[in-house]
Amino acid sequence: MAEKILFLTGKLAERQLKRILEAMKPDFSYKINQIGVSVAALMSENIIMRRVKVDETFNKIIIPGKFRGDLKKLSNYFQIPVERGPEDLTSLPDYFGMDNNETQLNESDCLIFAEIVDATTLTVNEILTRAEEYRNDGADVIDIGCMPDTEFSNLEEVIYKLKKSGHKVSIDSANYEELLRGGKCGADYLLSISEKNYDILDSVDSIPVLIPSQPGDLKSLERIIRKTQSTNRDFLADPILDPIHYGFVDSIVRYKKLRSMFPDIKILMGIGNLTELTDCDSVGVNTVLMGLVSELSVSAVLVVQVSNHCKNSIKETDQARKLMYFAKKNQRLPVGIDESLMCLSNRRLLRQTKDEINHFKLNVRDRNFRIMLTDKKINIFNKDVHLKGTDPYDFFSKLDVDNDSSHAFYLGVELARAQIALQLYKNYNQDNELSWGTSLKKDKVDLHKRPKLKSTQEKK
Repeated sequence: MAEKILFLTGKLAERQLKRILEAMKPDFSYKINQIGVSVAALMSENIIMRRVKVDETFNKIIIPGKFRGDLKKLSNYFQIPVERGPEDLTSLPDYFGMDNNETQLNESDCLIFAEIVDATTLTVNEILTRAEEYRNDGADVIDIGCMPDTEFSNLEEVIYKLKKSGHKVSIDSANYEELLRGGKCGADYLLSISEKNYDILDSVDSIPVLIPSQPGDLKSLERIIRKTQSTNRDFLADPILDPIHYGFVDSIVRYKKLRSMFPDIKILMGIGNLTELTDCDSVGVNTVLMGLVSELSVSAVLVVQVSNHCKNSIKETDQARKLMYFAKKNQRLPVGIDESLMCLSNRRLLRQTKDEINHFKLNVRDRNFRIMLTDKKINIFNKDVHLKGTDPYDFFSKLDVDNDSSHAFYLGVELARAQIALQLYKNYNQDNELSWGTSLKKDKVDLHKRPKLKSTQEKK
């Protein structure tokens, strides 16, 4: 017999809970009981016990994640298990162990070539280390960036060791001899081959990336494409993406024309000319570029991450290609699917109103500090005080934690997070880190070694 679950909720979350459960199409039956409080955090054991009637057909009760009461007391009262659900309703599918295709973006149809710039200046071990980092961030091919007028004496060793480590390798050079050497020692791809150096392909098995003989010369690219097609050799074609104000729009038109002329060929787009040469956070640029890539069915992108503002370009491009593939496959807009690329803000801003916070404050009976945000203020309160401001310095002298270093440290951390969330229009949830999407470097942190702070303990 299917399980039957009773969901308790407040007035503000009722509609969202209903929508999520309907979309989940769960294998259990359920009922939603809105118990007459504005927000879930205002629920108490007594309110629930007074207002909720449970018949014997229910197998369990799910309480909102922000409820802080005694679950054991409620379980004993109702004689069935009472569980705390997730704090964020959008996590409800995960809570029940159900696949959520909206958040599992694992497929793509575009390769990422990640360039190790100025590889000539690096040791072999430095190149291998960087290649592994790039692969972990999502790169499919490691592109070895050579330098003009600089000898690459250990090119063969670099390619050999990268291949031995399981990497696909491309050589990116304007030097005829370097391309020839790279191809002869096993490079998978050669960047770049034009009419000027096309004869290199007579001596190597590498897949060429074909480019125009002169910048913007689509005719020469068309000629070399048809020539390569006649040999039945695999290749990619790159009309070259130019920087803004240096032919950017015209270069996009070239990609469109190339796709129209050759509906089935593989195209590569180098996106570093836009990300590296534009003073803005790279995540938005990479996302829009991968939308362009998706519409044009571009098979590969060359990613560069040299400038500090582009240090996460590989990760961003990897996530963006998966997002665009999912949207294209499911014939929908790339919105409402995943928030990993929304690093500085959230799609849905969760803020309390002044009335909600005032109502919450009236129901607080202890000295534990709660921190909540309205549209313009940080609110910190307990049963004794209710302070409002925009900066942690607005509060500290009034919190009476001078002799409680642990609690003072905790409040400093939380108020700093709240200030950042307020300034950047991000969501803030006390006791939880802010979400930074792909921009956050995920270091391994042993949470068990962190000191236990007084997040919910009463002040001395």
